[in-house]
Amino acid sequence: MSTDIAESARAAAVELCEKSGLVKGQIVIVGCSTSEIAGFRLGTNSNTDIGVAVFEALYSVFNQHGIFLAAQCCEHLNRAVITERAAAGGWEIVNVIPTPKAGGSFATAAYKNLRDPVAISEIRADAGLDIGNTLIGMHLKRVAIPLRLETSNIGKAAVVAARTRLPLIGGSRATYDEKLL
Repeated sequence: MSTDIAESARAAAVELCEKSGLVKGQIVIVGCSTSEIAGFRLGTNSNTDIGVAVFEALYSVFNQHGIFLAAQCCEHLNRAVITERAAAGGWEIVNVIPTPKAGGSFATAAYKNLRDPVAISEIRADAGLDIGNTLIGMHLKRVAIPLRLETSNIGKAAVVAARTRLPLIGGSRATYDEKLL
């Protein structure tokens, strides 16, 4: 099962990179319920092996492209974010270390495996993967655009993806710069 989960996670990451137009230095927020992946209700059956498998698969793809991974913690940590210090920018660093039952198995794997991890209270990411209905929208830049991926599930969990673009000002008759979108 772990191998299938890792392969699906890797496929979702590759597809997100291709469809979103992400470039080096940008950030992807990932919310991941290992409970949902295993077929249980969100927050009821955290699984460290699944958390590690998904983290390693996603991180290998994003790191290869120079894209920062940001892992959203669960509600017990107010959906704080674990990421590399270099991606934290001016966001408020908070003093917490996630665990499988407080933060989640995916965020715990991120904290244990990132080179220089920090926890921050929030972030504004350029794209996102929501694995298992974890509600990552609060950590996306405005304006979020849904992306339909071929990889629609990882294990038993639904996968929803998004990219962001700059807000357009002026309505449908306004002109805009395609390069910035």
